[in-house]
Amino acid sequence: MHPAPTAGGCHWDGSPRNARRPRCLRIAPNSPSRLLRAGQGGRCRNCGNHLEWFHTAGDQPIALHPAEMPAAEVPESCRWHLSCGTAYPSGDGSAWCRIPHTVLCPHHPAPKQLSPALQTARRQLAVRTRRLGIGTSTPPPPTPPDQGQRPGHCRPTRPVVQILYIRYLAPQSIEDLRCVAQTRHRHRCHHPVLASPSGIWALLPADPVRGQLALPHQVLTVYNLSHLPYGEQLRWRAQRCPAHAAAPGAADVALPKWEIFDPLLHHEHVHTRLPGVTRYRPH
Repeated sequence: MHPAPTAGGCHWDGSPRNARRPRCLRIAPNSPSRLLRAGQGGRCRNCGNHLEWFHTAGDQPIALHPAEMPAAEVPESCRWHLSCGTAYPSGDGSAWCRIPHTVLCPHHPAPKQLSPALQTARRQLAVRTRRLGIGTSTPPPPTPPDQGQRPGHCRPTRPVVQILYIRYLAPQSIEDLRCVAQTRHRHRCHHPVLASPSGIWALLPADPVRGQLALPHQVLTVYNLSHLPYGEQLRWRAQRCPAHAAAPGAADVALPKWEIFDPLLHHEHVHTRLPGVTRYRPH
């Protein structure tokens, strides 16, 4: 007795096969956000809890709590809503809204007059932070005066970069900046952002931010990109390699980690000598 041959779409017992084609994530051409939904998740570096990153209407990243909250329990100044992958302040008229993660983060001081629902959510995040062991370890020893510089290279690990006459604090060294675009294999691009022509290390005046007093540092080391063409500076700000900068349809799987440089908040990253230049020491 020979078994009857089965059809290609069925198992050996005749049950149908559920062959599903893999779905690829795509970005609509008219979408205001280029960040894939799969790349919006992350963890807070301070408390370790989950959060979601979104772009605002001004193209600025904002971290929101992953769960929705009742709009009646959230102050009006803390209400956010999502539309087409973009975060907008205030509510959208529904009974639910999103809330910034900093409001519930146990690392930050609690805002005044929190509702009972927000106080409960804040306590739950604090319990998760203690379970993760964040903030309970022994603090690291004090770093030497030349902190943030590589031995032999004398380059800051988080340099100040000037793009379109705006100064940003880089998330890592210039050579280690990695493209945030997605490849055809649905992985993050491994190519660096650095390409020729590149920026110039220069000592520029440490101008204070609006509303601040005069700074103690007269000059600071800046990786200046202002001499590059406008499109090349946009590529750096978008943190893309030259290949993906020429493909505007490619989506991003991560957010660019630029921070607006504040001399007072980021004073530990202020350096007053050019990379590779050593100070003269008399014998």
